[in-house]
Amino acid sequence: MTATNEQGLQKIATIIEQNQTLPGAMLPILHAIQNDLSFIPSNALPLIAKALNVSKAEVHGVISFYHHFRTEEPGAHVIEICRGESCQAMGSRTLEENIKQSLSIDYHQTSKDRQFTLEPVYCLGNCACSPAIRIGDDIHGELDLQKFEQIIKSINTYSLELK
Repeated sequence: MTATNEQGLQKIATIIEQNQTLPGAMLPILHAIQNDLSFIPSNALPLIAKALNVSKAEVHGVISFYHHFRTEEPGAHVIEICRGESCQAMGSRTLEENIKQSLSIDYHQTSKDRQFTLEPVYCLGNCACSPAIRIGDDIHGELDLQKFEQIIKSINTYSLELK
């Protein structure tokens, strides 16, 4: 489902309606939309602004302030690289450059095949096993480029049913 079709717009309208009376409703609305659609489409901004009686610029300002929010649909797998102090001390800067080169993308970008989106995070709570990344709900620690490439290969490996 894309957010530009009628079903996507209806889902956004329902989320807004369910959350607009909450104190500080903008953040719960934005989180709910992103949780449901995996990003916040541009056509959601005027709907949110109207419901909360704020400008589209104010909604955009909140979205752009918080790095967690996406305005474009991410790849099938979001890779978060920890940039916390412990991970940096254990070589995450070199690892992140290798990962960027391996995937041919930078932070906040998606690979051409739409499989991977790369995001920085500032602590995964896995400091004892630095450096660490998270892909979906899975945290991988004590990572190096070889382990990363094995993980990516396992993600990209799937069965095809031939008929």
